[in-house]
Amino acid sequence: MMIPYLDLSPEVSSALRSKQPVVALESTIISHGMPYPRNVETALMVEEVVRKHGAIPATIAVINGRMKAGLNKKEINNLGKMGTDVLKVSRRDLPVVIAQGHNGATTVAATMIIADLAGIAIFATGGIGGVHRGASESMDVSADLQELARTNVAVVCAGAKSILDLGLTLEYLETQGVPVLGYRTQDFPAFYTRNSGFKVDQSLESAKELANILTIKWQLGMKGGAVIANPIPEKFQLEYAPMEQAIQQALDLAQQKNIKGKEITPFLLATIEEITSGKSLDANIELVLNNAKLAAKIAKHLR
Repeated sequence: MMIPYLDLSPEVSSALRSKQPVVALESTIISHGMPYPRNVETALMVEEVVRKHGAIPATIAVINGRMKAGLNKKEINNLGKMGTDVLKVSRRDLPVVIAQGHNGATTVAATMIIADLAGIAIFATGGIGGVHRGASESMDVSADLQELARTNVAVVCAGAKSILDLGLTLEYLETQGVPVLGYRTQDFPAFYTRNSGFKVDQSLESAKELANILTIKWQLGMKGGAVIANPIPEKFQLEYAPMEQAIQQALDLAQQKNIKGKEITPFLLATIEEITSGKSLDANIELVLNNAKLAAKIAKHLR
């Protein structure tokens, strides 16, 4: 069935028709998550990891007003070069960017929407958005959480970004009925570190078990996705206390500069990278690669 404004690359289209496993990948990590050229290098490495583990990668973005699942190397490079000049696109932005014929880098929420339209049920990213610290005053809650409650795409991530209020993020997901499943962990990971002090709903030992749970969930007609929490490999994790100090320093600076809304996450990540002398970026890359590997394994077992 033809979906308006949606283009699939020939490779992704062929894979979906022949029921090969496909993994969706987002594009804000390219344009807003890392500096050039490491953003492009990482995006291509992530695609290679997905292929290596038996699935087809589908990097998602809006290109000239068309939603696209499966970017080519030139398109990935262009997004990386343009960086933050590319529009950051969430659910509310999609109709506008399409109507105006612009390019857009898709957030977790927008990537889930496009993946679902394309028929892709598994998505690998770094960390999901969530409830921001101080949300009781700012009301800053990521659209990612509501998308997880309504769209049938499972997101493999290293938990939620540690710049967030992780406790309230998990409370929100529970209220919305979104399962938080840990891969070989009972602790909810905090992006750069393996432990946050919070627990996942259920710990599973294999990709096959995770895929079976997702299949049953959707066969029962239960709308919405799931969070598959995959901790950063132990050898790449950063120490909790210094990271928490760096996060608080970045939050204080953001408040001084009155940075809010969709600009806050890219600002915080860039500031933390500077404070940690690049260690946070190195960890970010390793955890994304780790998530891509698990997503490919799950995709192979989805029915």
